[in-house]
Amino acid sequence: MSEDQSEPIDLAYIGRALQPLTSDMAALRDEMRVQTAMILRQDGTLNAVLEQLRAMVAQHQRTAERVRQLEEGR
Repeated sequence: MSEDQSEPIDLAYIGRALQPLTSDMAALRDEMRVQTAMILRQDGTLNAVLEQLRAMVAQHQRTAERVRQLEEGR
């Protein structure tokens, strides 16, 4: 701390000193909420893509089985 103190250190001084930190923390909290929402949306999208991929694989397997049955019937 500096030896030259133009203002006494009291609760009002500490409150003014902490105000920018409080604002920064609020901004970080808001940013974290936005980032979390984005990640959750991406996670949901990934789960939907995986579900669709599984359905497509199952469809392909059913089609391949039908083709195999037709080829065996010749």
